[in-house]
Amino acid sequence: MDKTYFLLSLSIFLVFFHGSLGRRTDRPCQQQQHGQCQLDRLNALRPDDRIKCEAGVIESWDPNHDQFQCAGVAVVRRTIEPNGLLLPSYTNAPQLVYIVQGKVLTGTLMPGCPETFQESQESRGQGSRRFQDQHQKVRQFREGDVIALPAGVAHWFFNEGNEPVVAVSVIDVANSVNQLDVLSPRNFYLAGNPEDEFRQVQDQPRRHGEQQTGRESYRGHGQQQCNNVFCGMDTRFLAEAFNINEQVARRLQGESDRRGNIVRVKGGLQIVRPPSLRQEEQIQQQRPGEHFNALEETMCTMRIGENIGDPSRADVFTPEAGRISTVNSHNLPILRYIHLSAERGVLYNEAMMVPHWNLNAHSIIYAIRGQARIQVVDHSGRTVFDGEMREGQVLTVPQNFAVVKRAEQNSFEWVSFKTNGNAMISPLAGRTSTIRAMPAEVLANAFRISVEEARRIKFERQETTLVGLRSSRSGSWAET
Repeated sequence: MDKTYFLLSLSIFLVFFHGSLGRRTDRPCQQQQHGQCQLDRLNALRPDDRIKCEAGVIESWDPNHDQFQCAGVAVVRRTIEPNGLLLPSYTNAPQLVYIVQGKVLTGTLMPGCPETFQESQESRGQGSRRFQDQHQKVRQFREGDVIALPAGVAHWFFNEGNEPVVAVSVIDVANSVNQLDVLSPRNFYLAGNPEDEFRQVQDQPRRHGEQQTGRESYRGHGQQQCNNVFCGMDTRFLAEAFNINEQVARRLQGESDRRGNIVRVKGGLQIVRPPSLRQEEQIQQQRPGEHFNALEETMCTMRIGENIGDPSRADVFTPEAGRISTVNSHNLPILRYIHLSAERGVLYNEAMMVPHWNLNAHSIIYAIRGQARIQVVDHSGRTVFDGEMREGQVLTVPQNFAVVKRAEQNSFEWVSFKTNGNAMISPLAGRTSTIRAMPAEVLANAFRISVEEARRIKFERQETTLVGLRSSRSGSWAET
């Protein structure tokens, strides 16, 4: 019977898991028909809304802004104070979370998976035994980690460190798994009396460069008495479902709870966990064309995180210019299902990331530290963004738009969330560029220059992606 139950639970989870992962929908093409990606100007945006909770702050960007509608994403930043617990919730679309600062415990609650973390058996008195806690796996993440969360999978975050945790989330609302509101994010909370993180801005569309003045709210000022998924259910039904009394059932509904979405845990969180959560099993990378292993070795124990902040993890490194690390479906297999990836970059001062475009994805850039000058050009050669991007701002670069980043007086650190599980870029300059791959004769005739000048354009720059400019400045940028 136990075996039958396990197989049944696993089968249910398989259906749910594949359904919740989804793929990028065709809606971005439909959006373009409606002018959503006809952008005259882009802007580096700061949050539009701010919610103050008992143990933290939630800041969100207006999902109706043109550039987010074009990319089909929503962006939210959460700051969790020490001993702060982000209440359990799930979203209507997959998301990537980047830990900008701090260390956080995370539980992702996969339906059908076993409760592998269990308390030891202890007796309490003669003839009585208390309930022994057991739960699904708990993971620890730190600064530089990217966390992949499928749609509909409940999760929670807890800050057990001594400094605030800052986490930036990009929700892929254009993913086909989102069958609710077109391009609208929804968070379904399982506990407390939370506020809608996008509540005050969803009905106020923003065009081009418009951005409303940030507003702040605090729980307890005229909101309805409860706002989680149990709130609308009859307490009698809840009491029967959990086999508890109605008084306890009413506590599930969070009536008159004024703590907000992030609550404070007095004395810390006492949970079952191994000595070091960083000692997680490493799942072998699948060879091309190789099928997955047994379900219990892939779905329930699949890695959901990868660190891209560690300098030793860099995929591209130039001593004079900086480094770039990426996470995609090749090194984090869950991303092949939710169709998202990320890039973490550092540009030293007087350095550049060469002009390039994203072949198969929109790119949502979040500035972690420092500042840089960025230019973005659309299909008609118009400069849709030319300005500085600073810490805490978000800039969307639509698919195929050309972009160049340059750090001038200060270094610049960023993370880019990309709407493809294996996002690719095509450089316009350098050793692996499109220009380098063309015959000199083609370049000479295309640009009306001599063959010798064409060869200089092709071969003068030997770097691939990052360029240090202290010794060889780019004339056009140096003069501006």
